[in-house]
Amino acid sequence: MTDDDELCLCFHVTRRKVIQYIRVQRPRRASELSECFGAGTGCGWCRRFLKQLWESESPESESLPAPSDYADKRTEYRRE
Repeated sequence: MTDDDELCLCFHVTRRKVIQYIRVQRPRRASELSECFGAGTGCGWCRRFLKQLWESESPESESLPAPSDYADKRTEYRRE
């Protein structure tokens, strides 16, 4: 996943926006990332990835799934 790919597919929040929010706002809890354009407040699929970025000492180098795999797995998640 590149910085310009959407991390939160419900609200079209890119990875870059989340990383910038973490860097500038320094949220104390992963749940505060919801203030970044609503990330994580839709279907919930991206929450574990948001938390992964939040917990990382270097979120910009954190590895996330490829965009096509990410979207496919989200579709499966929403079906369940």
